[in-house]
Amino acid sequence: MRTASLALLLLLACAHAPPPAPPAAQQQPAAQAAPAPAPPPPASASTEAAQKVTPPLAPASIHFEYDSSTLSSEARSTLQSFFEGMQARSGTKVRIEGNCDERGTSEYNLALGQRRADAAKKYLVQLGTDAGRITAISNGKEKPRATGHDEAAWRENRRDDLIPANTTVGQLP
Repeated sequence: MRTASLALLLLLACAHAPPPAPPAAQQQPAAQAAPAPAPPPPASASTEAAQKVTPPLAPASIHFEYDSSTLSSEARSTLQSFFEGMQARSGTKVRIEGNCDERGTSEYNLALGQRRADAAKKYLVQLGTDAGRITAISNGKEKPRATGHDEAAWRENRRDDLIPANTTVGQLP
């Protein structure tokens, strides 16, 4: 019985022992570790440029006085900022939409809206923008932003919307 117990004990001890190492691993000296992976190649200029993508140009609006296409100092400041954004995004084209309030005939407001859009385009070109990047159109009184029939609504509707080509109308400020 003692022999059977001893055999059982040896059998259990062998079952819990770690498996022997493969012969190739036993022959390799411990000093030879696996070679370290090669470092990644340095980033190229094009990779760095792709990581520094300029965000799209934001739409902007400028406003006008009643029956006027003259740019105010505030409008000129907004156009200056917009111009700087265009300079950083040389491929971006822009559409300038001239708008009017509801007063006046459709024909008169179409002409006034065009004068307003042309005034903004002329200013951006004077700043150095290529005229081929700008389209100036008039909506007349057909696309009001404000729906009221008072001075506050009319003031909001006397505007130019500067819309980069990568923007949809629903994204206007």
